[in-house]
Amino acid sequence: MDDGVQIGENKFISKAPQSTEGQQPAPPSPPAVEVTPPSDLHSEEDNEEQVEEDSDYSSQLLRTKSDAGVLRRGQRRSPSDQRKIRRHRFSINGHFYNHKTAVFTPAYGSVTNVRINSCMTTPQVLRVLLNKFKIENSPDDFALYVVHASGERMKLKRSDYPLLLRVMQGPCELVCKVFLMEADLGEEVTYDVAQYIKFEMPVLQSFITKLKEEEDREVQKLRRRYNYLRCIIEKQLNCIPEGATCM
Repeated sequence: MDDGVQIGENKFISKAPQSTEGQQPAPPSPPAVEVTPPSDLHSEEDNEEQVEEDSDYSSQLLRTKSDAGVLRRGQRRSPSDQRKIRRHRFSINGHFYNHKTAVFTPAYGSVTNVRINSCMTTPQVLRVLLNKFKIENSPDDFALYVVHASGERMKLKRSDYPLLLRVMQGPCELVCKVFLMEADLGEEVTYDVAQYIKFEMPVLQSFITKLKEEEDREVQKLRRRYNYLRCIIEKQLNCIPEGATCM
């Protein structure tokens, strides 16, 4: 066979066509390049025609949503409006202030800090505290009390300086604290009374019994002394003669 080489029984390998000696392969043809005239003039004419056609139908076309985003510019508020918004948007100890009712009652014993100086009197400190808790009542309805660990309670006068009094009590807050209370509900407790506050009722009852017994003994003692003096006065009156007169 001329087309292949036999390598076995009924098996052939085809041979690639070989070029004859003296012949060279045909060179590749160069790529075809098409030269076109500039399209600027044609594009401008086409655009003008398209704009004229679009203007005819623009009144009939519906407005479509574009992909461009629009950022809305916020309105500038006056300083008074900004203060009002800040007043409505704050919390006290984690609780939001209710600006509609303008009422906020702090929990009993809750601790707060304010910035004051040693020249501020009691009404000025009260005004600072009420402003922090957003309490709109008058400062005259409240008072500051110095409460000791023993139970003694002393009301600060309007002419006192709370910071100086607090410094004089020492740095330990377990010994003495300054409380903000209503003027009508708070009352002063002296040191003598404060000694018996932390006792239980049976112990206090025994104190009352002993005090009553001591009071009865004092009453009996006064009665005996009164009777003794009365007897002496009566004897002296009986010894005076009837005609004698005192000069």
